[in-house]
Amino acid sequence: MELIDTHCHLTFEQLAGDVDAVVERSIAAGVTGWITVGTDSQENRRAVELANRFENMYAAVGVHPHEAKVVTGETITDLKELAQNEKVVAVGETGLDFHYNFSKQPDQRRAFAAQLKIARQVNLPVIVHCREAFADTMDILEQFIRLEGRLPGVVFHCFSGSAEQARIVLDYGFYISLTGVVTFKNAEEIRRAAEIVPTDRLMLETDCPYMSPEPMRKQKINEPALMIHTARRLAELKEMDPTDFAEAVTATSKSFFDLP
Repeated sequence: MELIDTHCHLTFEQLAGDVDAVVERSIAAGVTGWITVGTDSQENRRAVELANRFENMYAAVGVHPHEAKVVTGETITDLKELAQNEKVVAVGETGLDFHYNFSKQPDQRRAFAAQLKIARQVNLPVIVHCREAFADTMDILEQFIRLEGRLPGVVFHCFSGSAEQARIVLDYGFYISLTGVVTFKNAEEIRRAAEIVPTDRLMLETDCPYMSPEPMRKQKINEPALMIHTARRLAELKEMDPTDFAEAVTATSKSFFDLP
């Protein structure tokens, strides 16, 4: 089994101090590629630096909606420059989070739209964070595409919506990425959504250090090695051989992020 963790935060303090061992455990488990994702200017630079240390590690750079309140013109200029690093394969994570509203909603919308523009300019796909803001997120994406043209790719990371919302995402030609949440006992709605996502539009992630999958949920710090449990549960859900399922979603990940 060969898998790619398409969304992890290996620069966060829970994992950064032990990253070499984290990577070793990941490879031993069959998760042999990683995209470590930035959330602000400091984390973006750390992500790129870390990606340059490992052959099969890449970075995404963006400003999380929680940090939208501090976005300036200089932030956007720096982000665009960093996005052109050869190890950067996506812009994000960016989007809207109306659950916490750590940044005001107008600030979130402006930061999201600005990062979509960067993605189009540097020809990179976008990793979208969407929490309790589905209609607004889709509206911003639809308006951007109508006015600016299609984006190189869009993935809804850590998808937690309904099957109906999944269909909308798929109808737009976007992709869906699932975390260990799909293994949780109370996640029937997400599993129903997962059932309708074809493997050529589906990717897997940990979003570590958060949300360890069952049966490792008691392990408070998630890491890429644990993604095999998510893969096995989804293979079972789709009635596929685990190896065949892993090959399919890995091919999707490589194509979406243009990985070698």
